[in-house]
Amino acid sequence: MDNLTHSLVGALLGQAGLKRKTGLAMPALIIGANLPDVDAACFFWLEGQEHLGFRRGITHGPPALILLPLILAGLLYGFDRWQASRGKRLEGRLPVNFKWLYALSFIGCLTHPALDWLNVYGIRLLEPFSSRWFYGDTLFIIDVWLWALMGFATWWSLRKEKRGREWKRPARVAIALVVAYIGLNGWNTNRIANATSVHGSDPQVIVSPVPFTFWDRELIVGVGKPRRYEGGLVYSMRDDQFLEVAYCSMEPVRAQRSANSQVEAFLFWSRAPFAERAPDGSVLLRDARFYDPRARDRFTVALPDVECMELPSE
Repeated sequence: MDNLTHSLVGALLGQAGLKRKTGLAMPALIIGANLPDVDAACFFWLEGQEHLGFRRGITHGPPALILLPLILAGLLYGFDRWQASRGKRLEGRLPVNFKWLYALSFIGCLTHPALDWLNVYGIRLLEPFSSRWFYGDTLFIIDVWLWALMGFATWWSLRKEKRGREWKRPARVAIALVVAYIGLNGWNTNRIANATSVHGSDPQVIVSPVPFTFWDRELIVGVGKPRRYEGGLVYSMRDDQFLEVAYCSMEPVRAQRSANSQVEAFLFWSRAPFAERAPDGSVLLRDARFYDPRARDRFTVALPDVECMELPSE
């Protein structure tokens, strides 16, 4: 999920009462909820599509979820001591307890992979022990309804606190509503997946949430053995039609893996890869989950030296 969503989750947990456990609890929760995304720094040393195969991996796995909160708690604790030594510590700040700082940083960090798992991008929950990708197919990566719900609840809770009234209840109610909303979307995804059938095939279906209209889904259907998505079965429930794509064989693309780090990284990350014919007859490597026929975005690898070959028959 996006970092605003992660931040709001941390803020809501604090407003639900956890921020009274220790000084600097809110920074521990909010920063902790975003901390696994420290892997975004890979943009400084990885090129092209290589970041796709690196993100949501090592910093989202079990060892990192233990060590990152420890580092954060140590920094916050040291910051509090540094402020106290200079006489600049805020008077209203609660005493800082390192154990609670670590616990809250840990809770914040745990919410991060839980949310990232909910969309179709995927997450490697077991790195470095396993590079398997996990997918929840429940929420779009940016959910404006969650923004509205959590943002309003956080504001309302803070407003009540400022006025000396009961301020924990709005945050707790919002957390319950968020869980219910996620559960409803998960049920909808499973309902659509179970109701989907493709004649004459044994399909593997990806039910992809879409932005804004959280009740809609796009279907991505892979058929044959091994599963293949280059057969044109990408269905838009919103437009009620299959997408028309000029598909190419994936075999010449896969042959590029050992020599082309961009192809290797993309295929490692991709869940529904397919090859599309470019206007000049070369190949565009894409992923059906993030296909936009009008753009060549960060989910596309252009292969100008690879000629588009006709799809083999089943």
